[in-house]
Amino acid sequence: MNEFIKVAEVADLQPGEGKTVMAGDRELALFNVAGKFHCIDNVCPHRDGSLGGGVLNDKVVICPLHGWRFDVTTGQSPVIPSAKVEAFEVVVTGNDVKVKI
Repeated sequence: MNEFIKVAEVADLQPGEGKTVMAGDRELALFNVAGKFHCIDNVCPHRDGSLGGGVLNDKVVICPLHGWRFDVTTGQSPVIPSAKVEAFEVVVTGNDVKVKI
């Protein structure tokens, strides 16, 4: 696809919050880190936990199933070097939060 798709509005997420969003048929995790939006794949590679439902601690989300951690700005785990989820480019246009798929 390689296009920007609206997944939320700015008011949908306060700083420090995350949620699961859909971009076409793809499930993603969107986060607001100090007013800047970041998006990663929603599925934790460990046991398929929903990262959008995890706890955001600064810029690291903690998977609700088994505690795996991922930096929402890069998708990289700060604990396990081989663990990574895909990160997506995000833009805000007016009130729309869009993700490049």
